Amino acid sequence: MSLPHDKMAKPPVVYPGSFDPLTYGHLDVIERGVGIFGELTVAIVVNPRKDRLFPLEERRAMLLEATAHFGNAVTVDAFEGLLVHYMEQKKASVVLRGLRALSDFDYEFEMALANREMAPTIETIFMMSSQEHIFLRASLVKEISRLGGRISHYVPPCVELRLNEYFHRDGSATVGLSPLK
Repeated sequence: MSLPHDKMAKPPVVYPGSFDPLTYGHLDVIERGVGIFGELTVAIVVNPRKDRLFPLEERRAMLLEATAHFGNAVTVDAFEGLLVHYMEQKKASVVLRGLRALSDFDYEFEMALANREMAPTIETIFMMSSQEHIFLRASLVKEISRLGGRISHYVPPCVELRLNEYFHRDGSATVGLSPLK
């Protein structure tokens, strides 16, 4: 006998990423993930060998602020090392990943296969980006902000504020640009 869909136990779900910075594309995946799974853990990947714009605690603070309206449905955490080890530690069985384009799929597919090889009980669920976020990359947001462009339609206000503080401490809107001659 199977349980009705609404009575089935939902597996613990983890949405890992660097979130440097958090974008509306990330929040779209979080919102849709909560809609499907009921709750999820947003896990910030800590990789000391990669340079990050924002330190871990600042990324955590931005995520907590931007996801506060989800209440207990979203937990923000961080981990270092292999995702499968974190998943096992948290007794989670589903990885949620957002996909924007075919190039994302190639990378994510390889990672999902490697994770499955190391931990066969962990499943990866791919969620396509909403159309309005299909091109949105954190690196693009950082570059637009650095050059003084408007980013309010790419990131939540708490992230926009921190990006502007980071890139425009001296009040300039074109850090790193020299005047045209």
